Amino acid sequence: MARDAGTARPIRHLSARAGRWSATRAWRRVPFPYRAPSRPMTIEPAPVPARGVDMDTEWARRPLARGTRRVLTDTVWRGLAAYYARPEVLGTDRLADLDEDGGAIFASNHFSHADTTLLLTAIPAPWRHRLFVAAAADYFFPNRIAGTFSALGIGAVPIERTRISKKSIELPIELLRDGWCQVIYPEGGRSPDGWGGEFRPGVSLLAKAAGVPIVPTYVVGTDQVLPRGASWPKRATTTVVFGRPFHPEADTDHRDVAARVEAEVAALADEVSSDWWQARRRAHRAETPGLSGPPVSPWRRNWLLEDRRRHSSRPRWPQV
Repeated sequence: MARDAGTARPIRHLSARAGRWSATRAWRRVPFPYRAPSRPMTIEPAPVPARGVDMDTEWARRPLARGTRRVLTDTVWRGLAAYYARPEVLGTDRLADLDEDGGAIFASNHFSHADTTLLLTAIPAPWRHRLFVAAAADYFFPNRIAGTFSALGIGAVPIERTRISKKSIELPIELLRDGWCQVIYPEGGRSPDGWGGEFRPGVSLLAKAAGVPIVPTYVVGTDQVLPRGASWPKRATTTVVFGRPFHPEADTDHRDVAARVEAEVAALADEVSSDWWQARRRAHRAETPGLSGPPVSPWRRNWLLEDRRRHSSRPRWPQV
């Protein structure tokens, strides 16, 4: 390549650039139907659906797929959860009044992608064997292969997490009415810093439309098993706590129901970080610490989070 005598920079010839421009002009002259038709500037383009939302997952709820998923859950997922998460499951006695043949929504906070595997193995039978997971379409269904694995392995159904759409609501309601149980993360995504986020009203919409109860669920420790951005899990201690199921009242606003679920999950978190009696007293006085943490500087929030984790890993009741 030739160089300029005044500078040491190479002199770029325009032949390659001209060739690219000529190829672009040639492609623009290709007529319809060999390329997409043009659109008049006065017409609004049709909305593009979120990636993966239209993928069919009905086959994953047929007997053969359900049997395969049950084997995976009781062997592979349970083994991975036992080795990496070492979970302590509390509050299963509160599910005594839950209909064993009916649908239910297990509404949980969301720290890590390990939450789903942990909940699939921690939720007691028979509800565990009728679970499906409301999974973000853009993450779990980016292509046919990944979507097939998600639907078969964890019973995922695609939803749009950025907004409440008709397609994301109709299928879960139909499944809940048929006796299936749903795992949902009302925050809409994983926690960015280890603290919780505001619960969205979609959980209320689903529960009211399907006529099923909501089970507040709290998971802690999974952000240590599989932190955000990590590609491989590491061993840590986790805890899963189930709250008392409740049916949202028909005339209650969806936002109020979501706020109640968030408050119930926050009470479970307080129960884990302290003890049942102190958590109940604070809940009665409406003094339960929120899931979102205190409005202080980031370093202090991180310090308080580490302190909360230390308290969560200590014994809460004497072993008898």
